[in-house]
Amino acid sequence: MLQRKQTLWMILAVICEVLTFRFPFYQGNVTVGNYGHELRGLTAWPHYVNGASGSILITLITTILIVGTIWDIGSYKNRRGQFWITLGLIVLSLLNILAYWIHSGKPDFLEGGFSLTAVFALAIPFFLILAARGIRKDEKLVKSADRLR
Repeated sequence: MLQRKQTLWMILAVICEVLTFRFPFYQGNVTVGNYGHELRGLTAWPHYVNGASGSILITLITTILIVGTIWDIGSYKNRRGQFWITLGLIVLSLLNILAYWIHSGKPDFLEGGFSLTAVFALAIPFFLILAARGIRKDEKLVKSADRLR
């Protein structure tokens, strides 16, 4: 069992994934009624809750990311499979950022900007890349140890 730093990177990725449900990626004014405006944020949560909006697609992708990363942490005995799952999660997290980007440009928002807490969504692929590097290093270490036997 060589699970070292990559477990920490994956745990940080899960924490960031969970925080995207609470903190907005994009905040802006939304028309409410005929003449009213309200400040709302775009989160991974799909409904208007506490002044936040979201998309079902973003919620689905984020949920798959959370479950996949937790599954990936538990599959430490199969490093090759763990590496490929991590690469798939990296692609999925980039698609999640793309979905956030597309949804933030919708006409729901009259004006607005990206929130400082968008860092959580942007940090997910970064942490997963660091985890993939750690898995790859462990695989190389095991191969070199097998050659010495």
